[in-house]
Amino acid sequence: MTNEVAAPAPETAASNGHGDSHSTAGFGALTLGSIGIVYGDIGTSPLYALREAVTAASAGGEVASHAVLGVLSLILWALIIVVTLKYVVILLRADNHGEGGTLALMALAQRGVAYGAGAIVLLGIISGALFYGDAVITPALSVLSAIEGIKLVTAAFEPYVVPLTVLILLALFAVQARGTAGIAAFFGPIMCIWFAVIAVASIAPIMRQPQVLLALNPLYAVYFMLHHGMIGFVTLGAVFLAVTGAEALYADLGHFGKRPIQTAWLFIVLPSLALNYLGQGALVISDPKALENPFFLMFPDWALIPMVALATIATVIASQAVITGAYSLTQQAIQLGLLPRFEIRHTSESHYGQIFMPRVNALLLVMVMLLVLMFRSSSALASAYGISVTGTMVVTGMMGFVVIWKVWRWSPFAAAALIAPFLFLDLTFLAANLLKVLEGGWVPLALGALVMLLMYTWRRGSRLLFEKSRKLEFPLADLVAMLEKRPPQRVSGTAVFLTSDPVSAPTALMHSLKHYKVLHEKNVILTIEIATTPRVDMAERVRLEQISATFSKVTLKFGFMESPNVPKALAIARKLGWQFDIMSTSFFLSRRALKPAVHSGMPRWQDHLFIALSRTANDATDYFQIPSGRVVEVGTQVTV
Repeated sequence: MTNEVAAPAPETAASNGHGDSHSTAGFGALTLGSIGIVYGDIGTSPLYALREAVTAASAGGEVASHAVLGVLSLILWALIIVVTLKYVVILLRADNHGEGGTLALMALAQRGVAYGAGAIVLLGIISGALFYGDAVITPALSVLSAIEGIKLVTAAFEPYVVPLTVLILLALFAVQARGTAGIAAFFGPIMCIWFAVIAVASIAPIMRQPQVLLALNPLYAVYFMLHHGMIGFVTLGAVFLAVTGAEALYADLGHFGKRPIQTAWLFIVLPSLALNYLGQGALVISDPKALENPFFLMFPDWALIPMVALATIATVIASQAVITGAYSLTQQAIQLGLLPRFEIRHTSESHYGQIFMPRVNALLLVMVMLLVLMFRSSSALASAYGISVTGTMVVTGMMGFVVIWKVWRWSPFAAAALIAPFLFLDLTFLAANLLKVLEGGWVPLALGALVMLLMYTWRRGSRLLFEKSRKLEFPLADLVAMLEKRPPQRVSGTAVFLTSDPVSAPTALMHSLKHYKVLHEKNVILTIEIATTPRVDMAERVRLEQISATFSKVTLKFGFMESPNVPKALAIARKLGWQFDIMSTSFFLSRRALKPAVHSGMPRWQDHLFIALSRTANDATDYFQIPSGRVVEVGTQVTV
């Protein structure tokens, strides 16, 4: 069954320019916070990125120093071009009222186009679906790669790597329901220690092999690619592991603001990562056998166990950021009409963004556990990584082009000249990663395809249901005119009828008149709109329109990152002249039982999938935070 108040199509709204941060914290605190949340994923990439890239470059043969320099140069310049130029310099400016992320970019691009909005939505669905692949692989790969360091202490620890990883991940997902507001304050300082340690540990190997600094010259990257043919192309797929997590810079824009994220990257994260990769490269040049695990082998024996512990904490922080990112993305997808309503719990009164979604958490846990048990090592799992991230980056680049052209009002040639080089690089990385489909890359592709199918089916089915319902329903204006001429028996109080279509008479109103043959003294047709902006100003929250002496229309408007709270929003209507008293108000909702129609706009299997999705939707009473004691639900059966 599904409630009548389906997520409506996003409404057009104007942008207010480039916002920074919604937080009132100081610049230093925001910079520190961004180091803990934004850079956890990319900050733990040194655990496996250089090892996998050099292994791919050597193709099972001898590790040559020129190959190491070529791989190092590729990694360093990927960090500079993909992360620094594309994200830090360009995309952080493409904010949607201060918010970032693929769905925020999709909503912003939608506002700029008069035609082709469907293509923009499709791009948003693709990028959102691929993110879930990233959200599943990151915890599994990061924690596995950290725990594998204990094998260097003694080989006797090897059988315990997978069980330990499973236990840590189980604990991580179990604490999500409690919220992370209390421990998030430690994320920044811990990650600062992490970046300081991995940078300092790299100095000694670099001093012993100073020729490794030649990798700063981009010609070494070009030479490597030109002289290694197919091996060079395969190596690119592994090199991309160094920039996974770059999307977080843009996704977390609204939490920290542009300047703190840029400052943290340019002055702390990028220098530390560059030093660490150079240090690992220097170690492998001096001792090719160190390729087994160059990250941990940079440290003396006495520091191995402390470093495994620090790496585990850092990877848990990285995983935490991705998990909470999946909650935020799901919430935005629900508001934008791409997914059915899921239960959302707020875990902090002071931090708006702290939410927990039980269903999403359970699904992520199952998928992460399956990956760990299927692949059992970070090297095997690394093959599955990259495809979802590169796919997301390609789509982000496409939507970025639309924003630069249509919203920033650049000429199409100037916008193309700016984005095309980055898009070409992203497509090259994607092609290189697609070579790993059979080795494990099918996992994020399969997961992404499943989520895309669910999003597409929900959006298409919701639209068909809306159009079908409108044809069958009675025009509201005509009904009100009839009721004013021949009013039925009146009862005291106020009736609020929730509907997604304010033009037609709500089904709950029609059934109420049919069965009870009474009408309340005051009747309100309530519609909830979702804007394409992250948040809506309180002055624009409520729109009140008087239809007749006893009927009025109220429209509540929420941003796609806000949790709709109907009673709180209706309290604002008092200032507009409506005397709203929750204790004398009844909310009428129509609960629809869907049945497949003989002829519909979708294939039969998709009808059944849409109906199954509608049955999983969270109750509208809970989702819109309406007191359950004030709700009357009217059941109807609808074919779709």
